[in-house]
Amino acid sequence: MWIPAVILLVVAGTANAAHLAAAGPFPAKLNLERALPTRGVGVEHLKARDRARHGRSLLGASFTPAGVVDFPVEGSSNPFTVGLYFTRVKLGNPSKEFYVQIDTGSDILWVTCSSCSGCPISSGLNIQLEFFDPEKSSSSSLISCSDDRCTSALQTEEAVCSTSGSSSSLCSYSFQYGDGSGTSGYYVSDTMYFDTVLGNEQTVNSSATVVFGCSNSQSGDLTKSDRAVDGIFGFGQHELSVVSQLSSIGVAPRVFSHCLKGSDNGGGILVLGEIIEPGIVYTPLVPSQSHYNLYLESISVNGQILSIDPSVFATSSAQGTIIDSGTTLAYLAEQAYDPFVSAIVSSLSPLVHSIPSKGNKCFITSSSVDESFPSVTLNFKGGASLPVKPEEYLLQQVSVDNSIVWCIGWQRNHGSGITILGDIVLKDKIFVYDLANQRIGWMNYDCTLSVNVSTSSVKNEYLNTEQLNVNGASHTGSVKLLSTSIAIVLVYILMLPNLRR
Repeated sequence: MWIPAVILLVVAGTANAAHLAAAGPFPAKLNLERALPTRGVGVEHLKARDRARHGRSLLGASFTPAGVVDFPVEGSSNPFTVGLYFTRVKLGNPSKEFYVQIDTGSDILWVTCSSCSGCPISSGLNIQLEFFDPEKSSSSSLISCSDDRCTSALQTEEAVCSTSGSSSSLCSYSFQYGDGSGTSGYYVSDTMYFDTVLGNEQTVNSSATVVFGCSNSQSGDLTKSDRAVDGIFGFGQHELSVVSQLSSIGVAPRVFSHCLKGSDNGGGILVLGEIIEPGIVYTPLVPSQSHYNLYLESISVNGQILSIDPSVFATSSAQGTIIDSGTTLAYLAEQAYDPFVSAIVSSLSPLVHSIPSKGNKCFITSSSVDESFPSVTLNFKGGASLPVKPEEYLLQQVSVDNSIVWCIGWQRNHGSGITILGDIVLKDKIFVYDLANQRIGWMNYDCTLSVNVSTSSVKNEYLNTEQLNVNGASHTGSVKLLSTSIAIVLVYILMLPNLRR
């Protein structure tokens, strides 16, 4: 029986934060949900879907996060199936709950609206799809072209207005994806509801007004029901993004973190706040970029730096290295791919044998993958190294008796100088997106364990639960978060006892 090669983990993250006048902002968290289609999906399908999302430009997003909130996690990270991470958001008055895919590679939060054309009405993910109707929400208001928020979005091409010149015309959007699918609609302002966990372990119902997209048309893959959700929740850096909206009104810090489980149980943690586990290393973000671009300097295989011209990784309009949790696989710049694959092949254990395959290099071995294949390290500016295990650059293809077929999971980005690091690389690691200080940090981590989270924007680079530096009269709290894969969640709230000025 032939089993298609796939990689699980189509991940993106959301976050939730609180709006509290007296207590100030605290970490917010939405646990990730995953569900699976009923059949496997081939690598070519995954590559096609990744190409589709790579055709997107980062959009403006909005989302009002909650405090520390955990949801049941569904599905599995079995590498022979493909998963989807999603969470629930509550919008409108009376509120309705929507399932939205979490996407750090875009900005806009949009949900399907009642007038949507071509939108799926059922989902193979065993979830009930909903439709947002602005006319049935007492707190909803439409964004016009004369609204300052629309004017700002027009400047970044995240909005479209009629050429008729009417100031009362709706502020609209139209996003076309690389595979020809797309969505269009108009912007709405309405209430989002979320929970805030206070330092006394009390959970408070909170809300904030946010701008999000109301989709009235979808095409291409977005119309298919097998993986349908109610919308997409972007987490980019633009003014309409969740981080920007919430930080601008003092609801949350300008930092978010995730830890995505790569095990069969799936799920993970994503928080609006900074995970402060010791050992996290940081590298600067490339400034003035719409994506999360980093300065990749070199690639090492078994500790040996590959002979790749550093200019291959330089950032420009046609080059660069992007962290994107919404991409399933990883894509190396054209000029870096062959040296990488050659180094892997030359470092294989004698117990590994190459086998004929179409496209990717494939191998068969009866030994453990860690013993059979070399380690890889991505070296970034500032001395920050990102270790990559064999399971994080290989795809398990099929089992033959006591042997397993593995194929290179990193793809050649044909005709492109862009390197994209997707979920195959990001899983089983803490990632911190510190937008206030324009840096990204990471460390290997067992994402089934709890993590310490802080909302302080002024602190030492390395922190633990015993000691924090607080600038002036600002207050810093630490929340202990625990990733879950079943129904019961344990959340530890730790207020740090030792505060120093």
